Amino acid sequence: MFSRSDITKLMQRWPHFEDGVTNDIAILIGIFTGLTIVAYNICLKYTEDLFWSNSEITSSYFVILIPAIGGLLVGIIVFLSGDMRRCNVPEVIEGTALHGGRIRIRDAFREVGLSIISIATGGSVGKEAPGILAGSGIGSMFAKALKAPDHRYRTLIGCGAAGGIAAAFNAPLAGVVFVVEVILGELETRTFIPIVISAVFATLVANLIFEVKPIQISYYGFVDPIGESILYLILGTLCGITSVLLIRTLFIVHDGFSKLPVHSVFKPAIGGLFVGLIGYFYPQIRGIGYDVIADVLVNSFTIQLLLVLLVLKILAFSFTIGSGGAGGSIVPSMFAGAMLGGAYGTIVHSIFPTSTAAAGAYALVGMGATLAGTARAPLTAVLILFEITRDYNIILPLMFACVVSNSISNSLHEESMFTEVLKRRGFTIRRGKEVNIMEAMFVRDNMRTNVHTISDEDTAKDLLDIMQSSRHAGFPVLDGNKKLCGIVTLEDMREKVNYGELDTRISQIATHDVISAYPDETLDVVLKRFAMRDVGRLPVVSRDDDKSLLGIITRSDIVKSYNKEIVTHVQEKEIRK
Repeated sequence: MFSRSDITKLMQRWPHFEDGVTNDIAILIGIFTGLTIVAYNICLKYTEDLFWSNSEITSSYFVILIPAIGGLLVGIIVFLSGDMRRCNVPEVIEGTALHGGRIRIRDAFREVGLSIISIATGGSVGKEAPGILAGSGIGSMFAKALKAPDHRYRTLIGCGAAGGIAAAFNAPLAGVVFVVEVILGELETRTFIPIVISAVFATLVANLIFEVKPIQISYYGFVDPIGESILYLILGTLCGITSVLLIRTLFIVHDGFSKLPVHSVFKPAIGGLFVGLIGYFYPQIRGIGYDVIADVLVNSFTIQLLLVLLVLKILAFSFTIGSGGAGGSIVPSMFAGAMLGGAYGTIVHSIFPTSTAAAGAYALVGMGATLAGTARAPLTAVLILFEITRDYNIILPLMFACVVSNSISNSLHEESMFTEVLKRRGFTIRRGKEVNIMEAMFVRDNMRTNVHTISDEDTAKDLLDIMQSSRHAGFPVLDGNKKLCGIVTLEDMREKVNYGELDTRISQIATHDVISAYPDETLDVVLKRFAMRDVGRLPVVSRDDDKSLLGIITRSDIVKSYNKEIVTHVQEKEIRK
């Protein structure tokens, strides 16, 4: 039998052997991902029955508290696990772009479990992101067990992510394209084959063997897709605007909860309470919402109800995720698009009853177009809807609306639902790669914490002595309480101290209008501040107390860190070759 080290040596000597092993592993990843999706659906069903099977409870005011109970359970589990960091699709993107494909496997599977609780208790989220996380976690486990290099790590995570989407929607092509558009950003021949294999086997296991069914959509007759192109252009524009509204509402709510003076354990419960209140009056917004989408597609709702559900779904989704709940954004985006498309289609069909399709057709196109706008993945959106419907007539209007929505959304808001999270951490990732190295480097990792300081009661002579002994040209100034009150430089000495006036106090020399940096800022932000203010050093202070000195960062620190990071990137590229 071959040992793991023997297999590693063979893969290094014969690349074709490596390709064969990767393909075999892709089969296993697809099978395990499919089985995981099956197990996920079973667990979700039983958990939902646990909370909603009692008709006496669900018909009373207590129904408002069920999402709050789910949120509280999520908060408690996260707190008790001892690690408040969360893992979701943005973390998978970050891992593949910046960390050689490494993700936190334990956190990924924890998030899968948390999503069951959120959805089962009425959280207004989708189950596709947990599928992506489960698949990525399985791929990462195989890669870690084989001690795979970075390029194979990325490939195996891509296999898992593709399998997760494929099994969730019975859409293997969409799973593959999702990995290209969202996770990896590119696809080479050597990575394409195993990712396709994984998506196919995940679909076979989940949907053909165990009959896990996504949303059921009937056939819709498109009267004149070409003649109605101007109508689909307008719908695509509306979906693009709605996509931006969805993204911005989510992060406004998220920012509000992050500033809320409440322990993090209770924040998901507060968000759940809001969802419960909305769901009491409009139960359609609770949970995933496949059945509601199906009703919209057969024209079961009025325009007023469709527009109300559109607004409330955006709010309910934002409160669920923004407060710390778990789940995905793909189905909520499709839900919002169905409501918008249904309302728009009803209006259009009432004006042009003989030359336009029924409202359900516009709702179907709206689903894909809104998903394209939020995820910035138009081809994935087209393929998901096409593979669900198996109707080629949908392709032209769907492609047109998705492309328009993607363009409008991108022009109004640069980041997608996923990359907005990374942008807020200082990462600008395009096509699976970091665009600006400086945006991925933080002050806290490059500042000096062993800082030479001087008291405001000291004199110019003391400052000269310190400058001569330390060879630094500037120092933070502290008051009697050891709080930052200014900064003094050699330039200040030249401008404010005349010859022989060495007894002048530092408080009279120092610059008291201090420009500072924060430890969680990225180096590109700080570098711009250096250029705008024409200074050579910045004290680093706490966000909670801008007088609390944590360290200092200089221009030379940034230049050295940048050069070192460039060398590291070049070496990594050479290794991957």
